[in-house]
Amino acid sequence: MSIAFFMAHSGIDHSQLPSDFATQVSSYQEQLQQFIRSTEKDTQVQWQYQVPELGEGGSCSLFDQLSATPYDLAARLGGQTPDNLRLLQQVTALVKFYQQHSGSQWFGVYRKINQKIDQTPTGSDGNAVLIKLAYFGAASRAEFPLTPEFAAISNNSTVGISGKSRIINNVSAYLATGGEYYTCDPKVQAEACLPILAADGHVLGIIDSEAFTQNIFNGAELALLVAVATSLSSILS
Repeated sequence: MSIAFFMAHSGIDHSQLPSDFATQVSSYQEQLQQFIRSTEKDTQVQWQYQVPELGEGGSCSLFDQLSATPYDLAARLGGQTPDNLRLLQQVTALVKFYQQHSGSQWFGVYRKINQKIDQTPTGSDGNAVLIKLAYFGAASRAEFPLTPEFAAISNNSTVGISGKSRIINNVSAYLATGGEYYTCDPKVQAEACLPILAADGHVLGIIDSEAFTQNIFNGAELALLVAVATSLSSILS
């Protein structure tokens, strides 16, 4: 996906970006593609991973309380097929690249699927839900319903529905002004959530990055995130 298309459709504020922002994004895109090509076949994937226990009604995660049952990603994707293996190898390689170049402490890639979860009510995007394909950092929620109710407390769901980025460089200040926030780790001070867009602009998924320091998601750090989001467009299409 072109940088210009993504910037025009993703809702990122252009006013504070450096003049060489597109050049930075392009450089990261080239490095990322080379990294994926050279490492994906040897990349080990996680078909299952740990998740936190959910609170009453499943609305929020209980910090530092892990479920005894791991999340079965293979089942949600339709099995450990060759296509799913290649998908997860590419996404996992991309996550490794991001971890090596970013200052954040948590990062995840989520794909949108139109598959109903248990008793989750139908929302504004049909039966769609975000499922976490790969990540680094602490154990976290695996699925985010794309419903108006969950979007009221979740940046992931908000971006998954709207296709517009949500960048919060100071979580404390955001909360102080009345902003709703889904707290997964109380150490998080900044979060950037960007859409993964198809060529026609519809949402394929999202990426979510969290840092323990404020005011990180700008300049080169934001350029890296845009490079990741645009690179994922072809992987998830």
